[in-house]
Amino acid sequence: MYSTCLFCNSNLGSNEVIEHFPVGRRLAFDATTGRLWVVCRKCERWNLSPLEERWEAIEECERAFRDTKLRASTDNIGLARVSEGLELVRIGRPDRPEMAAWRYGDQFGHRRRRYYTYAGVGVAAVAGIYVVGPALGLYAIGGGAFLGQTPQLFAQIYRRAFGRVKVPMPWMEKPLVLEAEQVAKVNLVADDNPLGWALRVPVSRKRFVLPDEPRRLGDPPLPRLEYTERVPHAATGKRKTSALFVGDEAIRVAGKILPKINMSGAGKDDVQRAVRLIEDDASPHRLFGTQAPRAIAGSEALAAKGRRIKEIPKPMRLALEMTLHEDTERRALEGELAMLEAAWKEADEIARISDNLLLPDEVEGWLARLKRRR
Repeated sequence: MYSTCLFCNSNLGSNEVIEHFPVGRRLAFDATTGRLWVVCRKCERWNLSPLEERWEAIEECERAFRDTKLRASTDNIGLARVSEGLELVRIGRPDRPEMAAWRYGDQFGHRRRRYYTYAGVGVAAVAGIYVVGPALGLYAIGGGAFLGQTPQLFAQIYRRAFGRVKVPMPWMEKPLVLEAEQVAKVNLVADDNPLGWALRVPVSRKRFVLPDEPRRLGDPPLPRLEYTERVPHAATGKRKTSALFVGDEAIRVAGKILPKINMSGAGKDDVQRAVRLIEDDASPHRLFGTQAPRAIAGSEALAAKGRRIKEIPKPMRLALEMTLHEDTERRALEGELAMLEAAWKEADEIARISDNLLLPDEVEGWLARLKRRR
């Protein structure tokens, strides 16, 4: 039983209503397909549960949903609030746009609210300095011009604080760490591989080390490294390094990066536009493939450089993230549950490390003794 969000590593909480699945404060279930999700109340993402923990829990969710009177539903999707604050989302037979709106509307809306909350606090703090500062003997520099740039400044601070991402690499002991500035420079480029596109990711040559030993049959292809001279330092020979990912590895890396690029969230209109883009059951490869030609359209310079993902129109970026998420679940449901469980275990391990970072050894010993007495 896993209790940590796959995406933000937050604790999912618990409930005492569903005996066979006491995890989470909001559960979504689809009895027809046998899917059960725990919805993280912090990031609003849907965590698909391991197969062996679903069936009895789904039956309990169905009974609890029918027994409660505090519910609202359409023909396809219902929401019920049962005892102890547990919320149940019952999935019937919705079409894809309706299902996507339920799954991702809250998620992108939550990001948007958080983004504007931080920006509002920042603007209020700076405005307070200008109003209260003179009375305290503090004087700001730049006057109204700086105050007018405050929203953009705090947007940059927000992205730098929360835009860092870790991408596990199968051949590296530690995950690849991309700072916000690197994430912002990830490019979608045309490539001569069968899919016609690749993902160009700026990396540190010291930290990004490719294995020397031969690869086993069936292992994902290694990225190709590219070196480009830094124009301001061309005379010194300094170069920047990029890794070119293709195929499923490009999809996996994009799945880690896109939530950070889309971290400011979106309103209902943008979400609906994104939903319409994936109505045709487009796969991630197909959606990225439609963007690659647009990335290089216009000039030879663009053909060589590609297009930064952050510059792609927001509805398409949201659609790419949605379809990547759904593709991961599709793979899990087709038998790749080992991948899903490995992700849960990794999330739990990261959460435990984070929880224990500030705990002194004597506190950990005291907690261990308490557990043994129970």
